[in-house]
Amino acid sequence: MGKKTKAIKRQELEKEKKSPFSPSQVRIFIDEVKVEFTKIVWPDRKTTISLTGVVIVFSILASIYLGSVDLLLGKLIDSVLR
Repeated sequence: MGKKTKAIKRQELEKEKKSPFSPSQVRIFIDEVKVEFTKIVWPDRKTTISLTGVVIVFSILASIYLGSVDLLLGKLIDSVLR
């Protein structure tokens, strides 16, 4: 077995024994997060801007729709109760 394999097995055994909130476990977690961040493929600026625009437009349309439905239902209920 190589050094890495022994180290990994030792870490796994330590994980089973220690609290997940111990300083060593927190450090292992942070190291794992750093490794995962290196795997992220970020979109380019043009894609980010265009997708942000789509989200903003959809949010505006949804708010207009929900606001109008709320207004119409409010007027309908008000007329029924009078």
